[in-house]
Amino acid sequence: MHGEAMAHASYHFRAAQAGHQRLRRTQALFDRTARTELHDHFTKEARLVHFVHSDVANLRESIRGEIEEATHLYPRFAAEARRDHDGNAARAFGEFARDEKRHARAFLKALHALTHGRGRIPAGPRAHPVTVVAGRPRVHSARTLRNLETAMRGEAFAHAKYTLYAEHAGGRRPALAALFRRTAAVELTEHFAEQAKLAGAVHDTADNLRRSIAGETYEATRMYPGFARTARAEGDGRAARLFSEIARDEAAHARAFRAALRERARARS
Repeated sequence: MHGEAMAHASYHFRAAQAGHQRLRRTQALFDRTARTELHDHFTKEARLVHFVHSDVANLRESIRGEIEEATHLYPRFAAEARRDHDGNAARAFGEFARDEKRHARAFLKALHALTHGRGRIPAGPRAHPVTVVAGRPRVHSARTLRNLETAMRGEAFAHAKYTLYAEHAGGRRPALAALFRRTAAVELTEHFAEQAKLAGAVHDTADNLRRSIAGETYEATRMYPGFARTARAEGDGRAARLFSEIARDEAAHARAFRAALRERARARS
């Protein structure tokens, strides 16, 4: 699930880079693949492990995660970035910590409204999207770069998780669904985006395609087939079938990315 969430977030910004380069077909390909990773693969895996619970339980889990990031993870990353003289990353980590604290407070208010029948569910944060284009890392410390990569994985997972929580709240509790959706948008379009920019995680479209091919090929030929074998050995046929289905999807994604890369090479020759 973490891998699918990260793929969704990465492809979202690789699509934007393709659009920046006016490669509309490749942009659409990245967008379609991103949707599959989140709304098909991540969602089916979450359903299989009963990842989504009641609205109250989902809020409590969200509060724990936001407090952990606000009080431990991001303050530690900020302190390490300062020691490594990466001031831009230190400032960003500090801002992320403050944001996560605000998210936790909003979720706490929503939890109080649901469990006590008093108060209201907050509207949630407003995202300020960050534009990410191909570029080199804006930090020089290897440790800061590793911390950015860890943070990106966490933000990608938070976005995917809150997206499912919002869908679960759905029409029954539209205010709660809106709170989860708005928070998810901040995690992806603001936090993940700023971290990707600092880490230099987005490249030229041709390089983005090559990286995508490598990732999809690994998942199609090694990771998911291995998961399927393990599931079959443990007598879990549903999981084995899902892993095999996703492996076939990832192989199809790799083929589509290869075709886009060949088309890009022909256009440049």
